[in-house]
Amino acid sequence: MSEVERQSAAATSGQRYELASIRLPVALTFAGLVAGLLLGMVLAGGGIADWLQQIIALMGSLWLRALQMTIIPLVAALLVLGIAQMAEAARAGAAARRFLALVFAVLIAGGLFTALMMPIVLGALPIPDSASGFLAAVPDGEQQVPGVLEFLASLIAPNIIAAAAETAMLPLTIFFALFAVAVTRLPKDQSERMLGLFHALANTMLMIIGWVLWIAPLGVFALAFGVGLKSGGGAFATLAHYILVVSAMGGFILVLAYLMAWALGGISPLRFAKAVLPAQAVAVSTQSSLASLPAMLDSAARLNLREDTSEFVLPLAVAIFRATSVAMNMAVALYVASLAGIEVSWPLMLIGIGVAVIISIGSVSLPGSISFVVSIGPIALAMGVPIEPLALLVAVEMLPDIMRTLANVTMNVAVTSTVDRSKD
Repeated sequence: MSEVERQSAAATSGQRYELASIRLPVALTFAGLVAGLLLGMVLAGGGIADWLQQIIALMGSLWLRALQMTIIPLVAALLVLGIAQMAEAARAGAAARRFLALVFAVLIAGGLFTALMMPIVLGALPIPDSASGFLAAVPDGEQQVPGVLEFLASLIAPNIIAAAAETAMLPLTIFFALFAVAVTRLPKDQSERMLGLFHALANTMLMIIGWVLWIAPLGVFALAFGVGLKSGGGAFATLAHYILVVSAMGGFILVLAYLMAWALGGISPLRFAKAVLPAQAVAVSTQSSLASLPAMLDSAARLNLREDTSEFVLPLAVAIFRATSVAMNMAVALYVASLAGIEVSWPLMLIGIGVAVIISIGSVSLPGSISFVVSIGPIALAMGVPIEPLALLVAVEMLPDIMRTLANVTMNVAVTSTVDRSKD
């Protein structure tokens, strides 16, 4: 088999383990958030019976627990599938290896930028004081961040079942990453059986989390009601602040794409901007990198990139690369940490970046709301940050997701230009 044929096979490998398609009530979830906050604000003066308030709080708590229970099995399955696909892509040839090197460079750069900039941004533009209501569902004592030596001691879990029961995300991530690499080294028939098992597990968990998210309008309403009671109108200010700050971290990846196309791809920023504009328009309107693939291929043609390069790199990028994932997911986790009054040390942030890079491999093709929970939950858990506020923030994810998709699509074309030039 020629290198081009191997590359074509690798480009389609991202669809070998197709995940279940789930449609989510995004608009209704956002409406539930707004309605809950407004009703909580109206009744904040004591116009609601204690027993009714407790029932609404219980509804929100049960929905949050249902969301949390799927995280570990789904992350485990997606990690195994994602790393297996990346290992297969790495065997496709030199172009694939150059692409993967760029993938890791972009993801790590995004994480480091966020780790550097989030404390500065939040220092200059602090979270509104009324935001404390977002921590209403966080049990006491969960905001304690373990020391660095404790984290180093916990890298390897002596009992993986106990680690799962304790939601010890870091040793679980390391274990399943090693497990995935080991699966790729098995004889082909055994490897296929194991990957088929994890493929079925992933789709099963996606079905369950899909059911949970279908009742998200009710669950988010119940949680938002409690926030509205405690924070009043400040809740809306907090959400607007959150959207702007997290989107700004994704803006770094967007700017980096233009710089990469110029410095490594040899394409002037103006020419690149003109060529990629149609793909960006599709990205903003659909919020889907997959739906933007034909437009990205057209942009590559406008840039006179080799057809065999673009037809290999772009489908592979859609399958295993989400450029903004580490930068924006770390931003969410650090925002929640600041909200909870947690100061995350640099060693813990580096651990968070490492987990974010690994997790991003397996969650690329998921819908935005599911990816939000699955990707950010493990990062927060690894850094000792409470994940309860994520259940409310997921309701506004459709707004930062515009920046996610825009920057992802732009970076995909920039990476393609870089790989194409490296063939010269």
